[in-house]
Amino acid sequence: MSETEKDSAALEEKRIGDEAATKASFRHDAVEAENAEHSMTVLEACKAYPMACFWAFIMSFTIIMESYDVFLIGNFVALPAFKNRFGVYDPKTDAFVIVTKWQSALQCSGQLGALIGVMLAGSLTSRVGYRWATIIGLMLLNAMIFVSYFANSLPVFFAGQILEGIPWGIFIANAPAYCSEIVPLRLRAPCTQMLQMFWAIGSIIVGAVTYVYNDRPDKEAYRIPLALQWMFPTPLAILIFLAPESPWWLVRMGRQEEAAHAVERLGRKSRINGGEVVAMMRRVVELEATETAPNYLELFKGTDLRRTLIVSGVYAAQNLAGNLIANQAVYFFQQAGMDNTTSFALGLITSALQMIFCMLSWILTTYFGRRTIYLWGTGFNVTMLVALGIAASVGTSVAANNAQASFGLIVSVAFTFAAAPASWCFIAETSAVRLRPLTTGVGRATYYIIELPCIFLASYMLNPTGGNLGGKCGYVWGGTALFCWIVAYFCLPEMKDRSYREIDIMFRRRIPARKFKTTQISVDDDE
Repeated sequence: MSETEKDSAALEEKRIGDEAATKASFRHDAVEAENAEHSMTVLEACKAYPMACFWAFIMSFTIIMESYDVFLIGNFVALPAFKNRFGVYDPKTDAFVIVTKWQSALQCSGQLGALIGVMLAGSLTSRVGYRWATIIGLMLLNAMIFVSYFANSLPVFFAGQILEGIPWGIFIANAPAYCSEIVPLRLRAPCTQMLQMFWAIGSIIVGAVTYVYNDRPDKEAYRIPLALQWMFPTPLAILIFLAPESPWWLVRMGRQEEAAHAVERLGRKSRINGGEVVAMMRRVVELEATETAPNYLELFKGTDLRRTLIVSGVYAAQNLAGNLIANQAVYFFQQAGMDNTTSFALGLITSALQMIFCMLSWILTTYFGRRTIYLWGTGFNVTMLVALGIAASVGTSVAANNAQASFGLIVSVAFTFAAAPASWCFIAETSAVRLRPLTTGVGRATYYIIELPCIFLASYMLNPTGGNLGGKCGYVWGGTALFCWIVAYFCLPEMKDRSYREIDIMFRRRIPARKFKTTQISVDDDE
């Protein structure tokens, strides 16, 4: 062998040795970072990642805008000034009412727009990242509010709500994914459940505003609440511009140094090692890597199909286990026999209780798990919904009306105490990291597809010009909630205390949902 060949062989041997050493170092860093997350308590995680908690809080705040408008439209159909301006006279009640078809149309208009938005969000976020996709949505919302504000007929109002719904879809698809990607394992539950808290806060703001303007007879009674939407988008856009991008998204894009910088912005440098955390992320991204870019077709292949069905099913179930009574609380209380002022007051009380109980749910899901809380919460709501139906079937009396209102309030609050916040954990944790923007988009699209016919059904059941069932609708929603409980029992896995690597491996091994909790995954496993 010539000297040149010997030198080449030596260089090649050194290169292979360096690659092996680098790979061993990378794996060691990844294992160290994952072990560090497993060993943290909730309080230690908060201390190590204070800014991650703050930015999750800011991103979750975007949900207020969809919540605000959804509850606002729900309250408008009960608002005297709105009914007098856009309603028809009903001789049975000697009052103006929004006819069933328009009541249903208004309730679903924003959701139609959001359905478009969530389908756009996946591709947009995969291309430009969570920050810029959200900022684009916020600026778009600023413009779309004008249409609803200046609407002088129900068709124009309907169109304005569809346009407003498009950016909502971007927010609702991005927020749970972003929150779950910037915080460590121990904080995934409380930080994703903040979404439900902000949903409740949006309803509180609506309840307070409409309660104040309930007795106002002119068009400002509904225009001022619409105008208040402009409070949110611009300040949020500025804050989100200052936020770090998701390090998981940056790793997926191959931007390792930026990802390490983002991790250091999210946590305290004295408590975390940005290089090790990025190594942990790279390990998962490489585990999921394919030759093609993420696309919607992948969501319906192999083990990703199961993950897509879980996310879509959890989203769909939100409409079938008491959520629509919560969204139409004021109108429900009116149909249960309460007067206008009492109905709006009860609606506000319901929203405040929802926020309080949502925060209490952080403790439950953090320490008792997602699956357990979801099943017990849904089971409780089944019982309360059937009780609501029974209360409405015993005849008309003050006691029966009060019982209906009470059960309606309990259903609304219980939903936001257990099933609803646990849902956000499943939505944020179930999908593969590389497909997360697409999966959350498809899941939320399923939510809207199920919600649209449910809105028409709910409006028909409650409206005096429709089914006029009042609290008897509890029988219907009790039946659908029972179906959701049965499916959840067999299909929902427990992902508490699991890293994204462990979740990936368990889905690839096709572990049954009920065995997720007890399955052991070694820190060295990659398949």
